[in-house]
Amino acid sequence: ELKEEFTRILTANNPHAPQNIVRYSFKERTYKPISYVDQMAVHFSLNGNMILKDSDEGRRQNARLSIGAGKFISPVEDSTIISEEAEIKDEESTEDIQAAGEEETEEAGTAEAAEAAEAEELPALRPKERKLANQFNFIERASKTLNNPLRDRACQSEPTPCKNFSATANQWEIYDAYVEELQKMEKSKEKEKPRAHIAKKEEKRRGRKSTSLESQSDDITKVSKAAKIMERMVNQNTFDDIAQDFKYFEDASDEYRDQQGTLLPLWKFQYDKTKRLAVTAISWNPKYKDLFAVGYGSYDFMKQSRGMLLLYTMKNPSFPEYIFSSESGIMCLDIHNDHPHLVAVGFYDGNVAIYNLKKPSSQPSHKSSAKSGKHTDPVWQVKWQKDDMDNNLNFFSVSSDGRIVSWTLVKNELVHTDVIKLSVEGTTMQGPEGLQLQTFGCGTSFDFHKKIDYLFLVGTEEGKIYKCSKCYSSQFLDVFEAHHMAVDAVSWNPYHMKVFISCSSDWTVKIWDHTIKTPMFIYDLNSAVGDVAWSPYSSTVFAAVTTDGKAHVFDLSVNKYEAICTQVVVAKKKNKITHIQFNPVYPVVIVGDDRGHVTCLKLSPNLRRMPKEKKGQEVKKGPEVEIAKLDKLLNLVREPASQA
Repeated sequence: ELKEEFTRILTANNPHAPQNIVRYSFKERTYKPISYVDQMAVHFSLNGNMILKDSDEGRRQNARLSIGAGKFISPVEDSTIISEEAEIKDEESTEDIQAAGEEETEEAGTAEAAEAAEAEELPALRPKERKLANQFNFIERASKTLNNPLRDRACQSEPTPCKNFSATANQWEIYDAYVEELQKMEKSKEKEKPRAHIAKKEEKRRGRKSTSLESQSDDITKVSKAAKIMERMVNQNTFDDIAQDFKYFEDASDEYRDQQGTLLPLWKFQYDKTKRLAVTAISWNPKYKDLFAVGYGSYDFMKQSRGMLLLYTMKNPSFPEYIFSSESGIMCLDIHNDHPHLVAVGFYDGNVAIYNLKKPSSQPSHKSSAKSGKHTDPVWQVKWQKDDMDNNLNFFSVSSDGRIVSWTLVKNELVHTDVIKLSVEGTTMQGPEGLQLQTFGCGTSFDFHKKIDYLFLVGTEEGKIYKCSKCYSSQFLDVFEAHHMAVDAVSWNPYHMKVFISCSSDWTVKIWDHTIKTPMFIYDLNSAVGDVAWSPYSSTVFAAVTTDGKAHVFDLSVNKYEAICTQVVVAKKKNKITHIQFNPVYPVVIVGDDRGHVTCLKLSPNLRRMPKEKKGQEVKKGPEVEIAKLDKLLNLVREPASQA
């Protein structure tokens, strides 16, 4: 495919010009196609209002302007103007002209004599123009206020007040008070002059620096887009072999592996400032399929520091597209389905925030606080939900403090509502003075049902999984005694409405039917399981990662008992894999470790096998087929259990 050549010929024809125009011919009384089509495309046209000076209209306008300015016009010029204006008007009928010819000649003669006389008298009769008063700088006697009378020194010296002094004493007291205040203000201004001079110099220096920085930033923004394109081109040339493998390579040895598959390493994403941080969350962008977000923090709770949010694209593996830093470590994130520029984030300090990729600032556009009801423990997972009744953005969070909180963005503020508290049954403690203290469960993960809006699952540190509803804040629909250690991840199947999967630090991955208390499948992976994820293309394929650096891929329709691919992804022994995610479109997965690296791996054909075509039958595809496939497997498991 790469070696094929496609020749193109450039022509001067307009590609948008219609080729099949038909017009009605009145001569032949039929519709006939037009052979010639105008190929000229007008991109811009503007009607001007400029007139040539020598034209009739130009001379007419000049004459009118000269009349308006008071310029004297000779009778000859006036007659030319009248004749020119007469030319524009429609001529009267020839009969009227012949009948009134003699009268017109007599009137024209008398009119010319009268016009000549008026022209001689014009300069003498024209009166001088009266100069109008300036309305903004004009004083009349009626608009003046009374001036204060002069201070009478004789009246002030006399022991008894005279008439003038008694009338104006109060006015002069007010006047003296104003004069004193003005003198004080002038003195204070004189003192502040040297300070103001110094401050102005500092402002000028700062202004110069800011203007230089602004000009630099403007220059950078102009060049940034072109530089980004160039960077992608260079990276495409540098990683050309990997790009070819991603697009075209299919492992032919899968045919001889007896349904076993492999993971082909492609790109490795790393950033200098995240070397000492662990990958705590990964999420693909729902709209841009090559873009994914990575959250960085630390699972070592004795060494908590800063956090980072990076967004990478497979088109540029050498440098992230977006970079956001935070004071606290990021523990989870989720990208909105309908607004892919909004990223919800949960922090180690209990706060939640929303980052807007459209805004250039490195700080979150919205963030919770102690006043707005933040969590008291680390936030382990956040999930966007449908907008509320008022079309406000809404997401949920779960934390170790036992609270599941709904956050709504109302008027640029995050408003919280406690949905449920994970109270543990039978763990009430006796407090001082006979008080009953109830302990709360520590939530570690949750997931909402894909079809039933109110239904969701919550995994806890105690190993239990709670089936909850948004409608009940104090009761659980069901409790599963799932694991012996903390539940690290829980996820509903994207196809089957009853099935969900869970993984734990007790080395196991379990598949459940939420109507049955016992698990349908149990897999022991000989190491703590950090994350598990269903594939988007099959209801029976899922992948899990363990702390020994291995990735495990299962396909229940191929092998119900063990993984069809177990591969070491991380080379170093002390390095642990933390998260895994399937791409929604391409046959790749991304894996994050606790050294801050993200690796992209391609699934071999055996790991994404589709149903084979039968002779004379079409292959059925879609969610109904996937549901039926998984139902068949579950029924096989249920039958022996019901017999027992």
